[in-house]
Amino acid sequence: MQNKQVTAGVLKIEYVEYGAADGWPCILGHGFPYDAIAYQASARLLEKAGARVLTPYLRGFGGTSFLSAKTPRSGQQAALGADLLAFLDALEIERAVLGGYDWGGRAACIVAALWPERVTALVSGNSYNIQDIANAMVPSDPQMEAAYWYQYFFHSERGRMGLELNRSGFARTLWEMWSPNWKFTDEDFRASENALYNPDFVEVVIHSYRHRFGLVPGDPAYEEIELKLAAQPDINVPAICIDGSADGVSNSTLQNSQKFLNAYEYRVFNGAGHNLPQERPAEWASAVLDVKDLAENAYSNV
Repeated sequence: MQNKQVTAGVLKIEYVEYGAADGWPCILGHGFPYDAIAYQASARLLEKAGARVLTPYLRGFGGTSFLSAKTPRSGQQAALGADLLAFLDALEIERAVLGGYDWGGRAACIVAALWPERVTALVSGNSYNIQDIANAMVPSDPQMEAAYWYQYFFHSERGRMGLELNRSGFARTLWEMWSPNWKFTDEDFRASENALYNPDFVEVVIHSYRHRFGLVPGDPAYEEIELKLAAQPDINVPAICIDGSADGVSNSTLQNSQKFLNAYEYRVFNGAGHNLPQERPAEWASAVLDVKDLAENAYSNV
């Protein structure tokens, strides 16, 4: 395991690397408000299976930084997808197994949908993570609306100030609400909370939760990608999609199975919440190995 940095697109991305440089490439993306430590245990299992595992810190997290002060601190979905593609390019990785949940899963789904030639296979927490921004104002059922309280809070300047003043408190509250069965320790949380004190964290997060509801414009540099995502593109790579049965912020996503056109499996981690790889590292690693096999079988039958 080694922390490294690489210049990729508009960012200098911090990432953790596990395994030999000639291992089969696997890139795993964390969510909000988590960090790359979420993959520590599962990455070590995958390393033993011959993988070269790379776990980047998203824009606004950890040691990832913008190259220019003039670049908008956008948290929109197209930016996350573009960052992941730039990361692949910077490390000269032609194709990789991609995995992720929450923001990291969104980036992985975007690359799989728009640049499938770069993706061997996909493991996606909560299935199809590409936002349907055009319909974002269509209300959900009251239970789900209540679960999204933090998003609506971030729409206000009171929310921005609250996050700035107490980012650790917000993160810990969401960890507890979203994963009620996960008995993480104070040490577990302290190890990850440092990633939230990136100087761009608040601006990126606030923009993300406002842009997804169409409340603020995106970075013009990503307009072409956003237009493609507005069409809700299908994903045509082998995929395993996973939900936690005790996820406090997402219902079952099995209904999204029609968006996956290649070899596909759906799994439920019983009792798990939102932070799937950190709560269930062995099951997550098994899903990555299984989707790799799924891809090999799918492509060998073509």
